[in-house]
Parts: sequence; C-alpha cells; structure tokens
Amino acid sequence: MKCPFCKEKETSVLDSRPTEDGGVIRRRRICGCERKERFTTFERVQFREFLVVKKNGEKSIFDRDKITKSVDLALRKRPVDIDTKEKLISKIVRDLEGMGENEISTNVIGEMVMQGLYTLDKVAYVRFASVYRDFRETKDFEQFLGSLNKE
Repeated sequence: MKCPFCKEKETSVLDSRPTEDGGVIRRRRICGCERKERFTTFERVQFREFLVVKKNGEKSIFDRDKITKSVDLALRKRPVDIDTKEKLISKIVRDLEGMGENEISTNVIGEMVMQGLYTLDKVAYVRFASVYRDFRETKDFEQFLGSLNKE
C-alpha cells in the first residue's frame, strides 16, 4: 500500500481488525520512510461493478467515495460517530450491489442516501436534501420542511 503522505511503496501493517460485522477489515499502517507517518486503510469486498447514470445521461463507474463525501458533508458537526456513518454507507452500497443492475440512476442512489440519513439524523437529511433536490429559495425549504412535519 502506497503512503498517502510521501508516496513510499513500503508500508507496514501495525494492526488489523474487523469492523461492521466482519464485512470490512480496518488496517492501521505505518510508512517505511524517515517520517514514519501513520494512516488507516479499509479493505472491503466488492461484489460487482456497475455504472451510474447521471441526470444528463452520462455514465460513469460507481464510486463509493462520492457517497462518503456527500454523507460526510451532510453529517458535518452532527453527533454521529464514524462507525455509524460507515455502517450507513456500507448498507447503501450493499443494497445498490444487491439490486443486480448493471446501471443505476443517480436518482435511486440519492433517494437511498436520503432514506438512510432520515433514520440517522434529521438535520443531515435536510442538508443533503437541500443540495440533492436543488433548493433555490427559502420557500423550497419551507415546502420540504412542511412535508417533513406532516410525516
């Protein structure tokens, strides 16, 4: 594994442990260079690759990191621990892979993320929805929050 700091190819594993019900292996590593930087990697099973179909019709290979960045942003400064966040992301990815489709639209992915955030943290849910649903004015928030309060 290449060091993300100095790009050294020689790194050593200090500690390995399973997380998320054994579905992921967390490895704590140290770089072989003079600086001895430490970093963490995660090893997951990838069942299948599929394409994501964007709203404009463009297709790209699914990238878990994009969901992670969106969820991180929505949960920023919220009282949700890292393990809970990782479990949410892993569940979304497993559900997407389990669909058995070769192509999945961004709408399906976005709705799955919204569903997960709704059960986890309502503020994060509203944050994500505001970007995902492209709120432009305060009335968009009002309508969305109104429908949320009805549920």
